[in-house]
Amino acid sequence: MSAEATNPVSAAEAAITDTGVRRRGRARLDLRRIGRAALLGATAGPAPRDRLPDAISHVAEAHRAHHPDADLSVLRRAYVLAESSHRGQFRKSGEPYITHPLAVTLILAELGAETTTLTASLLHDTVEDTEVTLDQVRREFGDEVAYLVDGVTKVEKIDYGAAAEPETFRKMLVATGDDVRVMSIKLADRLHNMRTLGVMRPEKQARIAKVTRDVLIPLAERLGVQALKTELEDLVFAILHPEEYETTRALIAGPAGTGSTDALAAAAEQVAAVLREADIAADVLVRPRHFVSVHRARLKRGELRGCDFGRLLVLVAEDADCYAVLGELHTCFTPLISEFKDFIAAPKFNLYQSLHTAIAAPDGAVAEVLIRTHRMHKVAEAGVVALGSPHATTPDSTAPDAADPSEGFETAGDGERTDPTRPGWLARLLDWQQSAPDADTFWNSLHADLAEDREITVFRADGGTLGLPAGATCVDAAYAQHGEAAHGCLGARVNGRLAPLSTPLSDGDTVQLLLAQDTGSGPSPAWLDHARTPAARIAITAWLQAHPEAAHQPAAAPRPQLSVAADRNSRAELHADLDGGPPAPVRPAGCCTPVPPDEITGFRVRGGAVTAHRTGCPAVDTMRRLGRTAVPVRWGDAAHCRVTLVAESFGRPGLLADLTEAIATAGAEVVSATVEPPNEQRVRHTYTLELLDAAELPRLMRAMRDVPGVYDVGRTHGL
Repeated sequence: MSAEATNPVSAAEAAITDTGVRRRGRARLDLRRIGRAALLGATAGPAPRDRLPDAISHVAEAHRAHHPDADLSVLRRAYVLAESSHRGQFRKSGEPYITHPLAVTLILAELGAETTTLTASLLHDTVEDTEVTLDQVRREFGDEVAYLVDGVTKVEKIDYGAAAEPETFRKMLVATGDDVRVMSIKLADRLHNMRTLGVMRPEKQARIAKVTRDVLIPLAERLGVQALKTELEDLVFAILHPEEYETTRALIAGPAGTGSTDALAAAAEQVAAVLREADIAADVLVRPRHFVSVHRARLKRGELRGCDFGRLLVLVAEDADCYAVLGELHTCFTPLISEFKDFIAAPKFNLYQSLHTAIAAPDGAVAEVLIRTHRMHKVAEAGVVALGSPHATTPDSTAPDAADPSEGFETAGDGERTDPTRPGWLARLLDWQQSAPDADTFWNSLHADLAEDREITVFRADGGTLGLPAGATCVDAAYAQHGEAAHGCLGARVNGRLAPLSTPLSDGDTVQLLLAQDTGSGPSPAWLDHARTPAARIAITAWLQAHPEAAHQPAAAPRPQLSVAADRNSRAELHADLDGGPPAPVRPAGCCTPVPPDEITGFRVRGGAVTAHRTGCPAVDTMRRLGRTAVPVRWGDAAHCRVTLVAESFGRPGLLADLTEAIATAGAEVVSATVEPPNEQRVRHTYTLELLDAAELPRLMRAMRDVPGVYDVGRTHGL
């Protein structure tokens, strides 16, 4: 990382004026103080054992703000080792190299990282860049710190532009997956290097910025570390899009941007007054948008007005208070319903929870409002960094009134939290890398997922939710919910309606996946055309590679129409009551195939015969409109009958054989059968069947519905 060392004050950093800038301004002052303290430490020797060195005092202050009872002695020992091992090394800016691990540690301390993470952060370059060995770190600081330092060291060896990138990145994720704090340290490291990128050659600045944009910013987003993600976005924006950046900077610094302070403050006071009157304890804050957010808002809305430059943040104590605040705002102001989103009931994949709404004040100004608890806010800002060690049974000591970051997470039977530092996306990422057949497949799938900047939430039929990228289909939902069991997915119901697996899903849809009962079925190669998520693409590809005979079958070739027929003359006995005449022959109409005990109506047809229709058959109404006179018909004593049934199913090998076996087992005989060519993986079967007892028809239809792949069986309903 010494190769990326640069001037601590870049032009991009100096221009940013939002809340993040104030944080960075403080960091610059600290950085200069760190440099002076480090130089003095190099000549004056270490601080007495009973106090912290001056250079690390600001880290201790930030750490104690989140963890007032933390043991700082280990930080002192880590700093002493790091400072002595890096002594004599300098960054390109001329500052002592120790200023870099100190700055990275400060970033993590301000986000609320626990002591072990900060210890590893201070030491994260020692094994790579000094004579310190991993065994030495292990002896002095324990296995956990050594594991983190080793993981960061492996990450630092990645050349993001090298041909070996996929496999190297995959190996890094293996280490990260066991302890996500490795990635937390890496993100803080990249943020400090981006802050100090000014002395690099422009082409190297652009290369580093592009990697940050394509890989690390999406990772920060998915790990929920919004504080790092937004600052990285602004720094990348300034390097890769300097003209747009300058336009945005001028807009924020101009009359519209400076006037936004008063507009947002007025809106905040109105909201605070409403909540005070409702006796709801809440903090109402103004959150200025960062540069990239302002730029996106300008592209979306055109000219920006006062409240467009920021949002209101309402912080409360409990989840229920969030909804109380929402009710008051929607009662006292005019809400923009299209802007409402509930990420509390359905949290985002990266642990983010908030209520989003927008309200219009009496003067017409529209303000966006975020409503969350203090705990939600901590997780929203720091993501996995705020969640602590994945190995601890209890979080680090916190202030008595501080929110417990483990609150709200499930607990395993042995009392340990069930992996709180692995949000849904990261857990899925680890599954992908384990099941991917090769590194390139994993890398391509990961890049596709990182490129998605919007997520939808769909509801499962069992009451759960699935977070999927925009454009995801039922195929993606199947693998997200069922994993490899989705190989046997036959179809889906979307919002209660049957839908093919290729159906795209929208935010708020309800999806029910229909799975085959047998375990031998597998995905079609055509599924890859509809899969958007790495989980689906990797699982399908792996199955097809393991079953090459399926992968090389011609896709979706239309099947010829299949018909089988048998000569059967026995039918349920029918009688026509004709005044004074001889019995006429009576036969059931082929359009609705009535069987006992259906209510029936007869009509004379050519040749003097009578056809019997079910009373609800559309042909009955047609006959009457044509002026045909109905003939009374009734069932005789014979119970055997002929009926035509239509089975709707999803296509799969062996389906026809399974259906005919179910029909035979139910005691019916096939008179004729027609199988139509498949359409969107669905197949329609029409059977004319002979039953010895009409009372067995409901049982026969149930038996046919129980065949895997069949989702509906019904009788024909007429012409």
